[in-house]
Amino acid sequence: MSTSSESWISTDNATDVIRRDVDSINETGGRGRTVVVTGLASDSHTWNLVYLQLLVEELGYDVVNLGPCVPDDLLVSECRDIQPALIVISSVNGHGFTDGMRVIDQLRAQEQLTATPVVIGGKLGVTGGESAQHIQDLVAAGYDAVFEDGADTTLSFSKFVKSMPQPADQKALS
Repeated sequence: MSTSSESWISTDNATDVIRRDVDSINETGGRGRTVVVTGLASDSHTWNLVYLQLLVEELGYDVVNLGPCVPDDLLVSECRDIQPALIVISSVNGHGFTDGMRVIDQLRAQEQLTATPVVIGGKLGVTGGESAQHIQDLVAAGYDAVFEDGADTTLSFSKFVKSMPQPADQKALS
């Protein structure tokens, strides 16, 4: 099986696509109604991000999905530019705790993002049994909520999103 190099999206092209999405949302007044959904630098999984995007859109928000394998500096710069209502970080590969601890420090170091709700969820560790301590550490580091991989994750996450303050234009739609 041969793979054409044209089937791969370069980092530059992916950044251009994200930039067009951000510009489009900003032009249409999406600030305050936009949620950033993202994977972490070490996580190449996409299905979780598509699922989260659809769920958050169903809850009434615009979504910028940064995709998988997002470098920390790209995540920080896009969130700084977008100034989202919420940042949702998802992990499937089990490195969510390690990568999440590193990323939250960088996000919280940005003046524009200090009050932005940031949540993380999915598979947080690779060995199992470390969940309770990981959750405590992630919240202490600056996450507003941690959604451990499990049966009621979607319900818990949906309740969290619904409990967020809504911008004035969204309240009129409710």
